[in-house]
Amino acid sequence: MGRAARWRDALGACGTIGVMESRTTSFTTGGREVVLDLTADAARFLADVGAREGLLHVFVPHATAGLAILETGAGSDDDLLAALGDLLPADDRWRHRHGSRGHGRSHVLPALVPPYASIPVIDGAMAFGTWQSLCLVDLNVDNTVRDVRFSFLAG
Repeated sequence: MGRAARWRDALGACGTIGVMESRTTSFTTGGREVVLDLTADAARFLADVGAREGLLHVFVPHATAGLAILETGAGSDDDLLAALGDLLPADDRWRHRHGSRGHGRSHVLPALVPPYASIPVIDGAMAFGTWQSLCLVDLNVDNTVRDVRFSFLAG
């Protein structure tokens, strides 16, 4: 039996294969460095698609933005921006040069803050810890609108 046939047999043995729902939403970041809380938007997406059990996958299709799961509202979001400012200063050291001063650092950001996040969904809600939130991290002051793709795979 070939690899493809074994794969089909294995999938069939798992029962129903989940269906993926997906939607892209645009967010205005305002031309400033930002940690934007997307938790309520993700919860609204899950409610809209009738999510119960499965996996929420969030993806930012940009070369200069990322997603982080962290506490917000207690200063951690500002601390993240400060730490990224220390690691990736907005100066002229970057080889990638166009746009605003230090724009090249924004292209390094996704190596440190990935452009994706996957979150388990249980009973229709994201299985976050008490203080966790889903956030868009954007250092690129040249682009003021970001797309975020929310996808839910039922399990």
